[in-house]
Amino acid sequence: MSFVSELEPKQLWKHFDEILKIPRGSKNEGKIREYVISIAKKNGLQYKVDATGNVVVRKPASPGHENAPITVLQSHLDMVNEKNSDVEHDFEKDPIIPRREDGYLKASGTTLGSDNGIGVAAMLAVMESKDLVHGPLELLFTIDEETGLTGASNLANDMLQGRQLLNLDTEEEGALYVGCAGGADSKLMLPTSRTHPQADSAVFDIQLAGLKGGHSGVDIHLQRGNAVKLLARALYAVSLQVPIQVVSFRGGNKHNAIPREAFAEVAVASSEKDKFKSLLQAELEAIREEFRPADPDMQWEVKEAAAGKEVLDQASSATLLQLLNALPHGVMSMSYDIPDLVETSTNLATANSENDPCIITMSSRSSVASALTALRQRIRATASLAGAEVEEGDGYPGWKPNMNSNLLKIMKKVHKEVIGHEPAVKAVHAGLETGIIGEKYPGMDMISFGPQIEFPHSPDERVKIDSVERFYKLLVATLKELA
Repeated sequence: MSFVSELEPKQLWKHFDEILKIPRGSKNEGKIREYVISIAKKNGLQYKVDATGNVVVRKPASPGHENAPITVLQSHLDMVNEKNSDVEHDFEKDPIIPRREDGYLKASGTTLGSDNGIGVAAMLAVMESKDLVHGPLELLFTIDEETGLTGASNLANDMLQGRQLLNLDTEEEGALYVGCAGGADSKLMLPTSRTHPQADSAVFDIQLAGLKGGHSGVDIHLQRGNAVKLLARALYAVSLQVPIQVVSFRGGNKHNAIPREAFAEVAVASSEKDKFKSLLQAELEAIREEFRPADPDMQWEVKEAAAGKEVLDQASSATLLQLLNALPHGVMSMSYDIPDLVETSTNLATANSENDPCIITMSSRSSVASALTALRQRIRATASLAGAEVEEGDGYPGWKPNMNSNLLKIMKKVHKEVIGHEPAVKAVHAGLETGIIGEKYPGMDMISFGPQIEFPHSPDERVKIDSVERFYKLLVATLKELA
């Protein structure tokens, strides 16, 4: 046992201390699942494992509270495995080495796994408790949240009976989360035709870089530049005055990240190359000035390259640049219910013309299902006008905020009594397991909350130690109020 087990509340931290020793990267949850089951068995509690590997443990109510409604507690078992390049660590077998720094618990050059290990430890503490007051409990431990929400997505429909759920996977103390975005990707396939370049042509390599990018959900409202959109915009504007043939265009590499860089290789008539360079420079300078507040480090490089490669013909080049310009990107609408919350957005995530067809990926999000459907239909319509085919992924559902939630009313009251102030009521423009669980179990009243966790998914991850005690007190008091 390390110093972690001596932190308060001890009943929570002793389990987190054990969790630190257990390898539990996404899709490798076998040992942590065994640990959960061992605690259930030790305390004589019934449990069930579904075909996916999710676990639900059932704990009877405290004496005298048997008629209270069932409350579901939920956390995910997996963690993100990330480390600094100079750190020797095997996530398949090595324990996480904790350290205390300025009131926070951190790891030593790796992720800590407080996301969502603190939630798991809190649930294990509740499972073991003999003196807490609560109604009947279902404690749901899901797998593989971090790499696709697959545990929640494949959760068996007969695992839960309760219709009020406390998700313990929020990373902001003092906030109650009541909604999240659903999301889905659209894959656009644009047929292109290649031809030999004109005999007398100049070829230019163009790189746009230095943009901040960010998460396509939680950072989309910051209005940072999308490198794919901006480079396509500049080239399209120039093409209205100088005919351009695209050799290649590519940018972006993740569906959930705003592209930070984009690259293009284009051919123009040699007689037009000076005009092309001048016009492109002017367009990029105007774009840099426009986006300077959000992306002050935008930069580009334009250099002449060897000629001779095949190019997209004039029609294909024009259609590609037109399509990249016409496709939507960014915030589409804001929430009517929660101030400053993005309701619907889309991210032009990747583009690659190096093979036929050219592939463009769009990642769309909304907390309102009908708005997400309408946005995807808009993308399909735009693609259709350009002659592109569209494949739509299944996606995952959102969780529409319910400001009249009974659970929200109760938790706001308890939060003020226990913590001493009103909580902030928020939603997140990204996917959470609650959205999926709510779709599988209609009528589920849900709240998400947690301790203060900073820089998750990185070796800088840290959890504020005293916030964990307040988080656990809030959980315990809420269970008592619901009993």
